[in-house]
Amino acid sequence: MKKNKSFVKKGMAPGNLDYHGEIYTQNREIELISYSKNEVKSLMSESARHVFSQINSTNENWINLIGLHNVKHIEEIGTYFNIHPLALEDILNTEHRPKSELFDNYVFLIVKMFLISNDNKDYQFEQVSIILGKNYMLSFQEKEGDVFNVIRERLNDKESRLRSKHIDYLFYRLVDTIVDSYYYTLEHIGDKIEVLEDHLQENPTKESYKEIQKLKRDLIFLRKSVYPLREAIAKITKENNGLIEPENLTYFNDVYDHCIHIIDTIETYRDLTSSLMDLYMTSMSNRMNEVMKVLTVISTIFIPITFIAGVYGMNFQYMPELTHQWGYPIALSVMALLVISMLVYFKVKKWF
Repeated sequence: MKKNKSFVKKGMAPGNLDYHGEIYTQNREIELISYSKNEVKSLMSESARHVFSQINSTNENWINLIGLHNVKHIEEIGTYFNIHPLALEDILNTEHRPKSELFDNYVFLIVKMFLISNDNKDYQFEQVSIILGKNYMLSFQEKEGDVFNVIRERLNDKESRLRSKHIDYLFYRLVDTIVDSYYYTLEHIGDKIEVLEDHLQENPTKESYKEIQKLKRDLIFLRKSVYPLREAIAKITKENNGLIEPENLTYFNDVYDHCIHIIDTIETYRDLTSSLMDLYMTSMSNRMNEVMKVLTVISTIFIPITFIAGVYGMNFQYMPELTHQWGYPIALSVMALLVISMLVYFKVKKWF
């Protein structure tokens, strides 16, 4: 999971719009989806003014911008919809913690969205900022690719509930889809934990240790993303400014429950990764003990052999065995007999 560069703000006035994160895409187009129960229109344009001219005030309008480096577009959108400069500044701060703020005319929400990579080996994250107004919704993303394609498809379905509901229901569906992406990420992490557990029991390596450390960092980041999101959702449900219909607040309570469940799962996985670290240390200790046991057996076997070789290597003049015709083969036979006897003894004692 690659992290963004830190957002730097030194000597800038509040509300100053300047993007300091990484540029993930060269996209400069703004997406507009204007829909009602009877129609849906989609538009992609590099001109913010062109997009504004196509907004139908009688429809529900979703404007999506991909690429936070397009500061000019963000500024134009903020001016057109009368978004507070501090909210626009938070959109450009990709290191911001998830939060929600309720203004008189709109709801502002920042969340972290997680995506499984195409090779299904890792996952990525990005910050998504969403603003809900009376008949419009604005979303701002760092990268191309998101979890909203299913929502776009359903908007094209005339029988879909999205078409018959107001924009606040679409706002809920976006938030719910983002929260669901946490489940897929946790499922991916759970699979990794199972694979690591089997690997650690068979053949623990330094790469296993690095993978455990990476899992711990990812779980910490997930925790930092979900905990404040739970608070943000609770704030929306408790301090509703009238932009979310009462019947849709029930759906946000469901999202709140999902956040609690995700937090519980994260804590469980954190305990499991700690157990994996203990298992790694135990496995490495056992492997070291096995190596030391083999080395000890070898050393013990060679001690008497070395003693015999040392005695007859002193070359004293009066040593009867040195002149004996069968002295050399007898010495080798004694050494071999000692080795065999010691090996049998160790085997009986089950020392190896």
